[in-house]
Amino acid sequence: MAQTFSKTRQRAESAFNKVQSQFFARGQAVEEQDFVAQARDAKTARLREARLAKESDDRARATCEDGSVAGGPAGKRVG
Repeated sequence: MAQTFSKTRQRAESAFNKVQSQFFARGQAVEEQDFVAQARDAKTARLREARLAKESDDRARATCEDGSVAGGPAGKRVG
């Protein structure tokens, strides 16, 4: 049973479907942008933590290499 609508109704249905499609497409685009932003933020945090750990390790090694004992009294030289 096919329904026949007036031309005005058909145009209105067509316009509504177009607007509805645009709305859902916009929502999907926003979701994709949010996903990309979350992934970028997570990667940035992970890289920042790795950099800070490396810098801390490098400082500890530099302290050991300049003659002081790591964990020992400050200013006391070994050697």
